[in-house]
Amino acid sequence: MNHFSTDRLTAEWLHESHLADLVALHLDPEVSRYIGGVRSAETTKAYLDVNVAHWDEHGFGLWALGSSDGAFAGRAGLRHLLVDDIDEIEIAYAFRREFWDQGFASEIATALTDIGLLQLALPSLIAIVNVGNGASRRVLERSNYLLERSTRRHGEDVVIYRVRQ
Repeated sequence: MNHFSTDRLTAEWLHESHLADLVALHLDPEVSRYIGGVRSAETTKAYLDVNVAHWDEHGFGLWALGSSDGAFAGRAGLRHLLVDDIDEIEIAYAFRREFWDQGFASEIATALTDIGLLQLALPSLIAIVNVGNGASRRVLERSNYLLERSTRRHGEDVVIYRVRQ
Protein backbone atom coordinates (compact mmCIF):
# COMPACT_ATOMS: atom_id res chain seq x y z
CA MET A 1 0.00 0.00 0.00
CA ASN A 2 1.99 2.95 -1.30
CA HIS A 3 -0.67 5.55 -0.53
CA PHE A 4 -3.93 6.07 1.33
CA SER A 5 -6.08 8.93 2.52
CA THR A 6 -8.15 9.91 5.53
CA ASP A 7 -10.80 12.59 5.73
CA ARG A 8 -8.21 15.38 5.82
CA LEU A 9 -4.86 13.83 4.94
CA THR A 10 -3.23 12.11 2.02
CA ALA A 11 -0.38 9.70 2.62
CA GLU A 12 2.24 8.55 0.14
CA TRP A 13 5.26 6.34 0.53
CA LEU A 14 8.04 8.45 2.07
CA HIS A 15 10.88 8.76 -0.43
CA GLU A 16 13.79 10.94 -1.49
CA SER A 17 11.60 13.78 -2.79
CA HIS A 18 10.38 14.37 0.77
CA LEU A 19 13.86 14.91 2.22
CA ALA A 20 13.73 18.72 2.48
CA ASP A 21 10.34 18.63 4.24
CA LEU A 22 11.54 15.85 6.54
CA VAL A 23 14.72 17.80 7.42
CA ALA A 24 12.64 20.88 8.29
CA LEU A 25 10.33 18.74 10.45
CA HIS A 26 13.25 17.15 12.31
CA LEU A 27 15.03 20.49 12.82
CA ASP A 28 12.06 21.91 14.74
CA PRO A 29 12.96 21.50 18.44
CA GLU A 30 9.32 21.39 19.58
CA VAL A 31 8.40 18.69 17.05
CA SER A 32 11.54 16.70 17.84
CA ARG A 33 11.34 17.03 21.61
CA TYR A 34 9.71 13.60 22.09
CA ILE A 35 11.10 11.79 19.05
CA GLY A 36 14.78 11.67 19.87
CA GLY A 37 15.71 15.34 19.60
CA VAL A 38 16.65 17.61 16.74
CA ARG A 39 18.26 15.75 13.85
CA SER A 40 20.75 17.21 11.41
CA ALA A 41 20.16 17.03 7.67
CA GLU A 42 22.70 14.20 7.50
CA THR A 43 21.00 12.24 10.28
CA THR A 44 17.61 12.77 8.64
CA LYS A 45 19.00 11.55 5.30
CA ALA A 46 20.23 8.37 7.02
CA TYR A 47 16.80 8.03 8.72
CA LEU A 48 15.12 8.35 5.33
CA ASP A 49 17.44 5.73 3.80
CA VAL A 50 16.64 3.27 6.60
CA ASN A 51 12.93 3.84 6.12
CA VAL A 52 13.09 3.45 2.33
CA ALA A 53 14.91 0.15 2.90
CA HIS A 54 12.16 -0.87 5.34
CA TRP A 55 9.61 -0.43 2.52
CA ASP A 56 11.75 -2.56 0.21
CA GLU A 57 12.05 -5.32 2.79
CA HIS A 58 8.58 -5.36 4.35
CA GLY A 59 6.18 -3.70 1.90
CA PHE A 60 5.14 -1.04 4.42
CA GLY A 61 6.81 1.75 6.34
CA LEU A 62 6.55 5.50 6.70
CA TRP A 63 4.32 7.76 4.64
CA ALA A 64 4.63 11.48 3.96
CA LEU A 65 1.43 13.20 5.02
CA GLY A 66 -0.15 15.99 3.02
CA SER A 67 -2.96 18.34 3.98
CA SER A 68 -6.01 19.01 1.83
CA ASP A 69 -4.16 21.92 0.19
CA GLY A 70 -1.14 19.73 -0.58
CA ALA A 71 1.18 21.08 2.11
CA PHE A 72 3.55 18.66 3.85
CA ALA A 73 1.89 17.99 7.21
CA GLY A 74 4.27 15.41 8.67
CA ARG A 75 5.15 11.75 8.54
CA ALA A 76 3.60 8.62 9.95
CA GLY A 77 3.79 4.90 9.53
CA LEU A 78 4.26 1.36 10.64
CA ARG A 79 7.70 -0.12 11.13
CA HIS A 80 9.50 -3.09 12.58
CA LEU A 81 11.35 -2.24 15.76
CA LEU A 82 13.31 -4.34 18.24
CA VAL A 83 12.01 -3.76 21.74
CA ASP A 84 13.77 -5.75 24.44
CA ASP A 85 14.94 -8.19 21.73
CA ILE A 86 11.39 -8.75 20.44
CA ASP A 87 10.44 -7.76 16.90
CA GLU A 88 7.42 -5.47 17.23
CA ILE A 89 5.48 -3.34 14.76
CA GLU A 90 5.28 0.25 15.93
CA ILE A 91 2.98 3.03 14.81
CA ALA A 92 4.74 6.37 14.68
CA TYR A 93 3.73 9.87 13.68
CA ALA A 94 5.07 13.41 13.80
CA PHE A 95 3.35 16.54 12.54
CA ARG A 96 4.48 20.08 11.80
CA ARG A 97 3.42 22.35 14.66
CA GLU A 98 0.70 24.10 12.67
CA PHE A 99 -1.11 20.75 12.50
CA TRP A 100 -1.14 20.17 16.27
CA ASP A 101 -4.30 20.27 18.39
CA GLN A 102 -6.64 19.73 15.44
CA GLY A 103 -7.22 15.98 15.66
CA PHE A 104 -4.76 14.99 12.91
CA ALA A 105 -2.81 12.66 15.21
CA SER A 106 -6.00 10.81 16.19
CA GLU A 107 -7.01 10.62 12.53
CA ILE A 108 -3.70 9.10 11.46
CA ALA A 109 -3.45 6.79 14.50
CA THR A 110 -6.85 5.33 13.60
CA ALA A 111 -5.83 4.88 9.97
CA LEU A 112 -2.51 3.24 10.85
CA THR A 113 -4.20 0.93 13.32
CA ASP A 114 -6.74 -0.14 10.69
CA ILE A 115 -3.99 -0.73 8.13
CA GLY A 116 -1.91 -2.76 10.58
CA LEU A 117 -4.64 -4.87 12.15
CA LEU A 118 -7.17 -5.18 9.31
CA GLN A 119 -5.26 -4.91 6.05
CA LEU A 120 -1.92 -6.38 7.08
CA ALA A 121 -3.56 -8.73 9.63
CA LEU A 122 -0.86 -8.11 12.22
CA PRO A 123 -1.66 -9.60 15.65
CA SER A 124 -0.81 -6.38 17.50
CA LEU A 125 0.75 -2.95 17.20
CA ILE A 126 2.69 -0.93 19.73
CA ALA A 127 3.43 2.72 20.25
CA ILE A 128 6.38 3.96 22.27
CA VAL A 129 5.78 7.32 23.89
CA ASN A 130 7.95 9.54 26.06
CA VAL A 131 6.29 9.63 29.49
CA GLY A 132 5.99 13.41 29.27
CA ASN A 133 4.13 13.40 25.96
CA GLY A 134 0.61 13.61 27.33
CA ALA A 135 -0.88 14.56 23.96
CA SER A 136 0.31 11.37 22.25
CA ARG A 137 -0.69 9.28 25.23
CA ARG A 138 -4.25 10.67 25.01
CA VAL A 139 -4.34 9.99 21.25
CA LEU A 140 -3.41 6.36 21.81
CA GLU A 141 -5.85 5.87 24.65
CA ARG A 142 -8.67 7.30 22.49
CA SER A 143 -7.55 4.89 19.75
CA ASN A 144 -8.05 1.88 22.05
CA TYR A 145 -4.38 1.27 22.82
CA LEU A 146 -3.76 -0.03 26.31
CA LEU A 147 -0.83 0.96 28.48
CA GLU A 148 1.33 -2.14 28.70
CA ARG A 149 4.41 -1.07 30.62
CA SER A 150 7.06 1.53 31.36
CA THR A 151 10.67 1.16 30.29
CA ARG A 152 13.73 3.14 29.23
CA ARG A 153 14.72 3.53 25.62
CA HIS A 154 17.71 5.51 24.34
CA GLY A 155 18.15 6.97 27.81
CA GLU A 156 14.55 8.23 28.03
CA ASP A 157 11.64 7.14 30.22
CA VAL A 158 8.95 5.81 27.89
CA VAL A 159 5.72 3.89 28.03
CA ILE A 160 4.60 1.19 25.65
CA TYR A 161 1.01 1.04 24.50
CA ARG A 162 -0.45 -1.92 22.61
CA VAL A 163 -3.56 -2.72 20.61
CA ARG A 164 -4.50 -6.24 19.54
CA GLN A 165 -6.81 -7.66 16.92
